[in-house]
Amino acid sequence: MFQEIEFISEDAILRGRLYSHKVDSNPTIVMAHGTTGTITMVIDAYAEAFFVAGFDVLLYEHRNFGISDGAPRQEINPWIQARGYRDAVTYLRQSRPRCKIALWGESYTGGLVMIAGALIPDISAIVAQIPVCGIALPPGPIDDEAFAVMKDIFANGDVTGGPEHTVGPLPVVSADQMNAPSLLAPIQAFRWFVEHGGRHGSGWQNLATRVIPDTPVACSPFVSAPHLAMPVMFMVGRDDEMVHCNPDIQRAVFDKIKGSKEFVEVGGGHFGILWHPSPLFDQAIKVEIDFLSRTMLGE
Repeated sequence: MFQEIEFISEDAILRGRLYSHKVDSNPTIVMAHGTTGTITMVIDAYAEAFFVAGFDVLLYEHRNFGISDGAPRQEINPWIQARGYRDAVTYLRQSRPRCKIALWGESYTGGLVMIAGALIPDISAIVAQIPVCGIALPPGPIDDEAFAVMKDIFANGDVTGGPEHTVGPLPVVSADQMNAPSLLAPIQAFRWFVEHGGRHGSGWQNLATRVIPDTPVACSPFVSAPHLAMPVMFMVGRDDEMVHCNPDIQRAVFDKIKGSKEFVEVGGGHFGILWHPSPLFDQAIKVEIDFLSRTMLGE
């Protein structure tokens, strides 16, 4: 169903899978997991469903994680991960310049695809699934001038950060927040990551460092949302337990999108649609395939 692929991003080799129908013009979805997830932790089930529905899929692991190279290992940097989407798209366009490309992200990357999608030319559609949009509105400027600065940072800015902008290393999840606090606190996060990441061969590690570089403009979808000209599906989890998925901020980001957009609410909180197999997974993939078929295939 897929071939293994690799491409360069930020001087490191990123690796993943290309699910292909062997037609260079076939619409393709570029996908990457949220916080520390690897390509065998449910996202591959989404990729396979999209492939069966007629799409090609490029599914890859972020720099510093899983089968991809890069150091420091297990370090999350939003700018670096957004550039990973850019470099995945560049890789695709080298061999299939005529194909339409959609970006898909969930949780942390659900927010990042709304940044990358505004900064990568000619993206045809975006699926932002249970997107991280922040606890509060981002500090600093958010106008058109701020977006111009964001574009420059994305292209060639210094986003290395430093110790004062770093959280961790910490466990990604923990069942004992009193004695062993983790990056993601809810018990639902612990259940999902341990279940899926704990499977043999997943490559997942219960460790992460988060770097938020001190840039003039925040790496926030609130800044980029007005510049999304392509159709956007915005799927949120009802009663999402993750603090960075504040529903008021999610709605504020959605309201700023000026292009065609669809807002979908599903049950199960943050992780409901990430359990597979499950009725909630089936509901989410059906809605997303319908959206992408209308926007990418004209069906």
